[in-house]
Amino acid sequence: MATITQLLTKQVRTLRLVSCESRCLHTSRVANVAMSKFDQNSPMPYEKLVKNLEVVKARLNRPLTLSEKILYSHLDDPANQDIERGESYLRLRPDRVAMQDATAQMAMLQFISSGLPKVAVPSTIHCDHLIQAQIEGQQDLARAKDINAEVYNFLATSGAKYGVGFWKPGSGIIHQIILENYAFPGLLMVGTDSHTPNGGGLGGLCIGVGGADAVDVMADIPWELKCPRVIGVKLTGKLSGWTSPKDVILKVAGILTVKGGTMSIVEYFGDGVDSISATGMGTICNMGAELGATTSVFPFNQRMVDYLAATERQGIADEASKYKESLLSPDPDCKYDQVVEIDLNTLEPHVNGPFTPDLATPISDLAAAAKANGWPLEVKDGLIGSCTNSSYEDMSRVASLMKQALAKGMKSKGNFYITPGSEQIRATIERDGLADTMREFGGVVLANACGPCIGQWDRTNVKKGEKNTIVTSYNRNFTGRNDANPATHCFVTSPEMTVALTMAGSLDFNPLKDTLTAEDGSELSL
Repeated sequence: MATITQLLTKQVRTLRLVSCESRCLHTSRVANVAMSKFDQNSPMPYEKLVKNLEVVKARLNRPLTLSEKILYSHLDDPANQDIERGESYLRLRPDRVAMQDATAQMAMLQFISSGLPKVAVPSTIHCDHLIQAQIEGQQDLARAKDINAEVYNFLATSGAKYGVGFWKPGSGIIHQIILENYAFPGLLMVGTDSHTPNGGGLGGLCIGVGGADAVDVMADIPWELKCPRVIGVKLTGKLSGWTSPKDVILKVAGILTVKGGTMSIVEYFGDGVDSISATGMGTICNMGAELGATTSVFPFNQRMVDYLAATERQGIADEASKYKESLLSPDPDCKYDQVVEIDLNTLEPHVNGPFTPDLATPISDLAAAAKANGWPLEVKDGLIGSCTNSSYEDMSRVASLMKQALAKGMKSKGNFYITPGSEQIRATIERDGLADTMREFGGVVLANACGPCIGQWDRTNVKKGEKNTIVTSYNRNFTGRNDANPATHCFVTSPEMTVALTMAGSLDFNPLKDTLTAEDGSELSL
């Protein structure tokens, strides 16, 4: 593989590098819909992708899965590329690059060292990893800006010089920003963060990589990926009641385990897909990283059209609709390497953990499991948000539960923290009064950043080594992940279940059948 190191030592031929304007000139005559409002000189690539795909399909002469269509349509040399799942190495041309501020530092230094004047594909930097949750959002953000001023200044100025978009601290978490602004059906994107697959909620193949891989793409070098296998997850039925999109991936994690998705793309299909919102599909794809999967993806549907329209990208939705069958849906009779079937009608809410995201327990069994295993029943803290569950849909559902409790004079029994996924989400929940409801419930609204989900949490209510339980709507719960305390038992679940368990203050509460007793003695059924 030609790497940036070889480029620096002149071991590869001179790279072709043209400006964005020149690169897009010939296609702009036939496609005038931009990839995003921030990339007006980068048109949607569907026409080129379909042409590439036609070459590949003629060679393979078999039905293709959705993930194969998107991946193979981005081949650098579709006419000659060896293609065998699990065996060949693909040379690919991703559409864009996204970097978070912790990994972007070295990536930008490497790119600067290349001597190239501009990045070859649309790229962005997102400042979300260096903001510690300590007091509350605004104060924590101000502190982070002061402590990390040199880093932020470097990323902003280098981004401006080399054509990389810069999302300042407080703007939001990388994956939510991508979903709101950049992801689109059929996209192939690399991102320097493991939860980059979040973009699969809009039908894109978004893959987490290291900084060196990102630099290769920005330097116009074909990116290499071992041709992944494809695991199909067939969804039937419809989500209802307490069952949420999060429960789909919690169930899948229990089936496949943290190693079951290795070297594979997880592709969802079936009539159950249409009962899940675009942000819900993003949640499922996001936590697919916990399966060890290369990425996860959903087929293009009306829910994606609705989300694109709501985020002022109707033009992209219209373009995608033209290519729904040819590019953005699996072929009939395509073959998966493995198929998992889940009936959404009978799927029960799950709580996964502690210490691993694949220890899946239905809520009806949680109390017994906790007592049998000696897990601390008292829920010390509840945390919702992060890149996995911080959409407006998530926030409005939990606010509804909180209002039910407040009407009975009840609040959270443990500490409660809310992490909005983006400034757009934060501003919207403030505008609609949801943030006030959360504060009245006893919650603290943190900065629009990763925060406790990645361990950026100055937790003070337990001592290190003290055995305790927290419940989150995050994606990962390995030992010491959130607070550096190896004795903290972290359980991951849906935002709604996080609120319910924190409200009850105990793991032995099942909101599907149990009631809470208010101060006046009345019973509350959520």
